[in-house]
Amino acid sequence: MSHFSFQPVEAFRSLSQRVLQAFLASVFLIFLATGASAQGSAMRLPVDPEPLVAVTAAGEVRFDIEIADEAHERQRGLMFRQSMPQDRGMLFIFPAEGRQGFWMQNTPLPLDLLFVAADGTVRAIAPGTPFSTASISPDVESQFVLELVAGTAQKTGIEVGDRLRHPRIEAAGAQ
Repeated sequence: MSHFSFQPVEAFRSLSQRVLQAFLASVFLIFLATGASAQGSAMRLPVDPEPLVAVTAAGEVRFDIEIADEAHERQRGLMFRQSMPQDRGMLFIFPAEGRQGFWMQNTPLPLDLLFVAADGTVRAIAPGTPFSTASISPDVESQFVLELVAGTAQKTGIEVGDRLRHPRIEAAGAQ
């Protein structure tokens, strides 16, 4: 009768399980550390080389903009941003026109939200209250939303019906 010892196999399984557990624990700790630091920091996107131009009754107003065109960028937006120059904004670009909804959770900066059609027409302007979880979703369809520091739309004369120009908006309107 032959006798096999399974102790080396069991020892290997035990070691493999411990290594896997240690690896998973390390990954989890890295995830927590990275997630915790990313959660509380503002996302800064590069300023687009082309300014966005608002064509108003009083004339043209130019804004330097950051463009949020990826889902994770649109989701993060201006969260945790403490300040922004009056001539700066963030343009959110959606794949198609639809009813867009925003909220201000984790956003300490009061904002103007301009809901813009595919052709660049401003369809609605809504205020964004810092840290609010209330939905900001006017009953209009838009493909773009431009976020500006609160009061900028009024100060610069931007109103519903005005047009915004930018190569990314013009490309959507041509489709």
